Amino acid sequence: MASSSSYNSPCAACKFLRRKCMPGCIFAPYFPPEEPQKFANVHKIFGASNVTKLLNELLPHQREDAVNSLAYEAEARVRDPVYGCVGAISFLQRQVQRLQKELDAANADLIRYACNDIPTALPPPSAMTSIQQPMTPRQRPPVNIYQNPGVPFTYPPSWIDNLSEDLDEGGSNI
Repeated sequence: MASSSSYNSPCAACKFLRRKCMPGCIFAPYFPPEEPQKFANVHKIFGASNVTKLLNELLPHQREDAVNSLAYEAEARVRDPVYGCVGAISFLQRQVQRLQKELDAANADLIRYACNDIPTALPPPSAMTSIQQPMTPRQRPPVNIYQNPGVPFTYPPSWIDNLSEDLDEGGSNI
């Protein structure tokens, strides 16, 4: 918790509201004079009266977390007046989904490459009587690195998702 400085300057809230900062000011521990924009944002979104009521209803040990939450939400609302924190959360969720798709694609590639090194079927019983030498890499048939017919590829490559999302957001994919 921060408090008013030794010069007895008013807290950011009292300074913003142009009132005298009293020794028992409810705002002083949470809105130090060095952070005037923090209170300005909270006041703009929630109002000083509502914040005062909220802080008075809370236990003293809960107040700092409440002020931090209010300040975070107010900052998000100032940046994005329509969605606020929900916009940031949605953006991060889309990013997690995109990264999960990329991870799934990389894991599928690993499985595909690993499956190419393992024989897919046992030779017929008549051929099992004679001992066969393993094939060298040059004797193996060419492999399509993009899709192995034995492993289904159930989703588009991740760059297609990135392209459509980048274009939706007005960016270019260059």
